[in-house]
Amino acid sequence: MRTPSAFPILVFVAILGIGAGLTYATFRVSDYVGSAWIGVCTFVIAVVVSSAIRVANQWEKAVILRLGHFRSLNGPGLFFIIPIVDTIPYWIDTRVITASFKAEKTLTKDTVPVDVDAVLFWKVLDPKKAALDVADYQSAISWASQTALRDVIGKTMLSDMLEGREKISSELQKIIDERTEPWGINVISVEVKDVLIPPALEDAMSMQAQAERERQARVILGDSERQVAEKFGEASKTYANNPTALHLRAMNMLYEGLKQNATIVIVPSTVVETMQLGSVAGLTALTMGLGQEQVRKQQESEPGKRQ
Repeated sequence: MRTPSAFPILVFVAILGIGAGLTYATFRVSDYVGSAWIGVCTFVIAVVVSSAIRVANQWEKAVILRLGHFRSLNGPGLFFIIPIVDTIPYWIDTRVITASFKAEKTLTKDTVPVDVDAVLFWKVLDPKKAALDVADYQSAISWASQTALRDVIGKTMLSDMLEGREKISSELQKIIDERTEPWGINVISVEVKDVLIPPALEDAMSMQAQAERERQARVILGDSERQVAEKFGEASKTYANNPTALHLRAMNMLYEGLKQNATIVIVPSTVVETMQLGSVAGLTALTMGLGQEQVRKQQESEPGKRQ
């Protein structure tokens, strides 16, 4: 709602003050009739002058009709009208205005009911058309936006609506702008805020997405196992041509197990014979390895102590 300016009221009070002073001066010289006429005339002048003064804000345009015919657009700033003859039916706001609109329980192209919330940014470019060519341009914009939104929803699949909001917003802007252009209104942009679907369908889509993620995880796991098998195959070829490397690898695996778990490891006798751990050299090598590991751990626990 527009807030009226206080300047006409100030002028009204000032004229009344001047008239009151003249009335008092006339009353002191015992001219009672003259003082009464001065008071009445002052009041009438104050009413007429204050009614003729209008002040428009920087963002406003006043549509002035003279005896029902369009006369001019005035504002911003101070301007004058002829009381009774001139009227101001509209004060047009020329700033960018935001308006929210929605479409509830509207069927998409694949017959899914959705609730869509959107925001419209628009501006009056021609105040004369907005005032004279449409009865209530703000209500007209609201209804035009809602019908355009329903039309777009009915032509769009649910998946496209959930993924392509920018495309829907651009299409809505184009449709609404075409409808409001004859009214002197320019649609700057349309933003789709939210798309709400039924809870049952939302749960089904969530389960579908979860199943898809599990499928992708299984595919990745299978591909990883295939790559590991290929690498093991390449390693087996290397060990087949180099028994010494296989022997060292087996000893390293046993050593790592004893180092990490610090427990007794039971292995088949054939493995021990293959790795030659039962011989004096094998036991000596294994014992030296464990001893070196204990020394290293002691050095780590006492960093300030030199061995």
